[in-house]
Formats: sequence, structure tokens, C-alpha cells
Amino acid sequence: MTGGQPRVLLADDHGAIREALRIMLEAHGVVVVGEAADGAVAVRNAAALRPDVVLMDLRMPGTDGVSATREIVDAGWAHVLVLTSFDEDELVAGALRAGAAGFLLKTADAATLIDAVRRVAAGEGVLDPRVTRRALALIPRGDDVPAPGADRLSMLTARECEVLEAMRAGRSNSQIADELGISLATVKTHVSNVLSKLGARSRSHAVALAAGAADG
Repeated sequence: MTGGQPRVLLADDHGAIREALRIMLEAHGVVVVGEAADGAVAVRNAAALRPDVVLMDLRMPGTDGVSATREIVDAGWAHVLVLTSFDEDELVAGALRAGAAGFLLKTADAATLIDAVRRVAAGEGVLDPRVTRRALALIPRGDDVPAPGADRLSMLTARECEVLEAMRAGRSNSQIADELGISLATVKTHVSNVLSKLGARSRSHAVALAAGAADG
């Protein structure tokens, strides 16, 4: 981060959208370090600039947002916050599997966007249920990503189950700490344990896997 503010890379094939996002972010002190009009450039810029967060569009020419997300997350170059619309269920499901840390509608207001960027930069997840409700239902059907099943869920301690439920409700780490009466460091440990036991790539992925197991 720069001066305590997240460093962000914008990835969208529409220049007007990138400009609007830049104005919105910079007005709230967020540092925009670069832009990309397609997934391949997003990957290269993430490697070169090492932003805290990549704001990722999913539909882009050439390398799409899902493939770019997978490369960026696998390399550990940045957290990815996806901006999407209501008609991208398959792409959202793919981005969940690829390890995206958060999902917001493109119509989100400035306050919601800024809060999401800061939460994702801090290593937390942002899961807008309006975006992901239908996409979550697709996760268990994928042959490449089985749901964790009762066996993995049973590996969670009672406290880890409480933390997972709070994650499903969209709580931040600070909110979970206050709600459960535990320290922030303890919350982070529990979140890490949940991800590890479920075999999840991100908080959002953990929620998706748990939802699939519950519905299975």
C-alpha cells in the first residue's frame, strides 16, 4: 500500500469505464497504479506493478478475466476483485474457482466499491450475494472442483464453523472479531484454517464450497 491506501490496477476493455473507476477511486485516496484493456496486459501489468488489488472485468478480448485472474492469483501478484453484471454466472463461477477474492456489481456505488477495495487489499473477501447466488449453484456441478462434502466440513472446529458462517454472511475480519469476542489475529488464524481444510483458494471460494456441500 502507498501511505496506507491500496494500490489498484484497473482491467476493463472499455476506456470510459476505466476512467470512471479511476476518478471514483482517486477521489477517495486510492492509488491507481495502472490500467489494462485485456487480460494479457492485466497479467503483465500485475507482474510489473504488483498492485494490492486488480479490479477485473470478466469479458475482455483475448485472454479473458477468468484466465487472467487465475494467472495473477497463482503467481501471488495481487488480490483480484471482480466487477461483473447479472448475466455472467458461468464467468463468475470460473472466477471463484480461479481464486478471485471478491465480487461486486458494476453498478455498485462509490462507498461500496471503496470499502470492497480496502477489504480485499487487507486480505478479506467481498461476496455480493446478488452477484454470486446463481453462480454458487454452479460450483458443485463442475467436474474439476468437487464440493468439500460432509467429511471436510466435519474437520472444522465449532469456532471455525462460526467463522465460516460469518464469512458467508459477508462479515469482515473486524466484524467477526467483535461478533465472536475474539482478537483479529485469532480470526485470521481461523480463516486460514477454514481455507486449508476446505481446500479453498480464497474466502469467496470457501463460501462457494461450503454452500455446495450444504446443498448436496
